[in-house]
Amino acid sequence: MAKILVLNAGSSSIKFQLFEMDRQEVEASGLVERIGEPRGRVNYRKFQNGQEQYETTIEEAITDHQQGLNAIGQLLLDQENGALKNAGELQAVGHRVVHGAELFSEPVLITDEILAKLREISFLAPLHNPANLKGIEVSKRVFPKAYQIAVFDTAFHQTLPDYAYRFPIPGKFYSEHGLRVYGFHGTSHAFVSRAAADHLRKPLSEFNAITLHLGNGCSAAAIKGGKSVDVSMGLTPLGGLIMGTRSGDIDPSLCLFMADHLGMTTSEIDKTLNKESGLKGLTGDNDLRNILAAYENGVEDARLAIEMYTYRIKKYVGAYIAALGRVDALIFTAGVGENSALIRRLVCQEMEVLGLSLDHEQNDLRSAGIRLINKPSGSVKILVVPTNEELEIATQSMALLNGN
Repeated sequence: MAKILVLNAGSSSIKFQLFEMDRQEVEASGLVERIGEPRGRVNYRKFQNGQEQYETTIEEAITDHQQGLNAIGQLLLDQENGALKNAGELQAVGHRVVHGAELFSEPVLITDEILAKLREISFLAPLHNPANLKGIEVSKRVFPKAYQIAVFDTAFHQTLPDYAYRFPIPGKFYSEHGLRVYGFHGTSHAFVSRAAADHLRKPLSEFNAITLHLGNGCSAAAIKGGKSVDVSMGLTPLGGLIMGTRSGDIDPSLCLFMADHLGMTTSEIDKTLNKESGLKGLTGDNDLRNILAAYENGVEDARLAIEMYTYRIKKYVGAYIAALGRVDALIFTAGVGENSALIRRLVCQEMEVLGLSLDHEQNDLRSAGIRLINKPSGSVKILVVPTNEELEIATQSMALLNGN
């Protein structure tokens, strides 16, 4: 039974899931957080046949990623409650890597040469790739017998045509520096588009869809014949839709105004647009659950934030319908997309002219699986599809090992 550990290493955290790939079931999962702080935390859960069998939380100082991954290894190999009988059971470790630039359009086995290339492109995702690299380097030491595989957030969007990924700026910025649209959340967009096509019993090669990954980070993608042909995020995850703390699309001259007239440094501008804008900038809170509660209570800042948030999504949906020509499905996914009936309703409101006709009763129902929420009269199917980026990383890693 092939077992693959999926790691998502951040600057101060490591998320992990252990998959048994024959059944595609999670056998263990957890989170190491507050790495480098005086009081760290490790959560570990073990499952059997989809049922939780054991959970523990350890609170202690986690000085670095090495110690964090050592803790994960010890928990997975624990004689009583570990999910691995021995280290040799682990066939591979699949690593989430945010940015692959134009170098990587598919998963790769990690070698010293690959690591060197990843370091070269880290400037494109300075908040993410260095932490991903640290996780890879430590994992090689902790799990030396397992294959180490990189799966890239940007890879799914490498099928964008040049007229969609180029910026209208002098060509040297692309040819010399690689400045272009890359797009992100690729593993999520790939997973839900394939799951929706399967659910609708339509060949992926004939499937056209608009996928909306709505969480704290948000992105929209246009899928044609199962392949990404446009995406809202650009060079970095800052562009496109309004997000929890990120601004999304703005007039570029706003940055110049901040610098020239407000005396802000580039670091201050970056912090403002990435960490203090979006829903947080509009309301002071980036938790959409709190904002939706305030919206229902008539709070003005919340009203403006929700209307701006859904209006931006509606514009992208309309644009992608025009770009695709024929659309089989509109797909909502991720934390907000899967759980907020109000957001889905506001996005689909007055969109009947474009073939989107929401069934409000179905939209209000809660379900753990894929479900259709459109009226039969609508020409475009509307689906809620739970995403599973970790399973997608494990699946792509397994396919690479099998030579597929």
